Amino acid sequence: MILHGYEFKAVIFDMDGVLIDSEPLWKIAMSQAFEPIGSRLTAEDFQQTVGLRIDQVVRYWNLKEGWQLRDEAAVVDTILEGMERLIRENPNALEGVHEILDYFRQNSLLLSLATSSPKRLMETVLEELQLGRYFDSVHSAEGLPLGKPHPEVYLNAASALTIAPTDCLVIEDSFNGVIAGKAARMQVVCIPEKTHHPNPKLAVADYRYASLLALLAELRATN
Repeated sequence: MILHGYEFKAVIFDMDGVLIDSEPLWKIAMSQAFEPIGSRLTAEDFQQTVGLRIDQVVRYWNLKEGWQLRDEAAVVDTILEGMERLIRENPNALEGVHEILDYFRQNSLLLSLATSSPKRLMETVLEELQLGRYFDSVHSAEGLPLGKPHPEVYLNAASALTIAPTDCLVIEDSFNGVIAGKAARMQVVCIPEKTHHPNPKLAVADYRYASLLALLAELRATN
């Protein structure tokens, strides 16, 4: 399949902010977990850590805010419990998700999922949105030495598909995710998450679209 002259054989999707409208839910879950610590962080503050693994997020704010948390893992677990509950209460796929996944499947593209979210959350999303059947492989950065913007989770996805990274198209929404895809030597589509202020750094992506439906329209027009 071709996009702006680039031919790709596989598509690797990020999850949060690409498949599911989860970024507002993350803000709620983090606020609820951080409030007892005395946090005064705002939704705008949370934009700084979009795309990072949740353990990295907690570590970042613990150090930056001087909370002196001794058990960061307990806070992570509280956030994840909140996220699982919120996703089950609000299982909303983003606009165009099913349409573009159907289109790629109909055109025999290999599909993978590569997310910073832990495996338990990834499985919750796939179950609640009924998306598991679309993907040839799914990957979480949980347990890797480094999460995004390190490219390892994307390289793992390409390896599982037995496709060269240079033949993969990544679909992302955050700067950290875009950097991870580029570092993996993949072409990257960025569809900015709507609840964030426009980030000029996203210009480093190879392609930008307002939605998955806009990307789908481009693909249908050129293939």
